[in-house]
Amino acid sequence: MSERPPATRDLITIGQAASLLGVSISTLRNWDRGQKLSAHRHPINGYRLYRRAEVLALVRRIESSKPPAKGGRR
Repeated sequence: MSERPPATRDLITIGQAASLLGVSISTLRNWDRGQKLSAHRHPINGYRLYRRAEVLALVRRIESSKPPAKGGRR
């Protein structure tokens, strides 16, 4: 049995994903080729689409791995 395609409302465009992640569209294309973040293809036009939940999970992983901000209140 093959995996069902995700519902359209669960997908975001490459531009939206790049904006959420704070990276360029080219970076996302490289990540797709390197299988860091896999894209789904639109069945008609072939555009890359990303699962919103996967992108948000990656954002959380990136945020949690950042070192704490230096400085702070005085």
